[in-house]
Amino acid sequence: MSKEHHTFTWQGIEIELIYEPKAYGGATAHLEVRSIKPESAPLPITETGYLSHYHPVGTVEANAGTLIEQVKWWLDERAKSKEWQRHVEQSRQLCLF
Repeated sequence: MSKEHHTFTWQGIEIELIYEPKAYGGATAHLEVRSIKPESAPLPITETGYLSHYHPVGTVEANAGTLIEQVKWWLDERAKSKEWQRHVEQSRQLCLF
């Protein structure tokens, strides 16, 4: 199977997904999540704006919703963390230090 490419916007950040359902000879699946506008913007699942995630083949397909819906849910869930809330608050304020 070939790689799937998707883009969507989450909270004003454009995100690219590259999903390979059967990577490395079909032994695992691979998902890349990258913030592209603004480039390398932090996300609740990665401080660098890039995440490489390996998981068992069929995991995405077994869950409800499209790949984009599942990643949005993941982002929304992690965005509830105190760390992410602190990041959002600090991003709103002009930081002098």
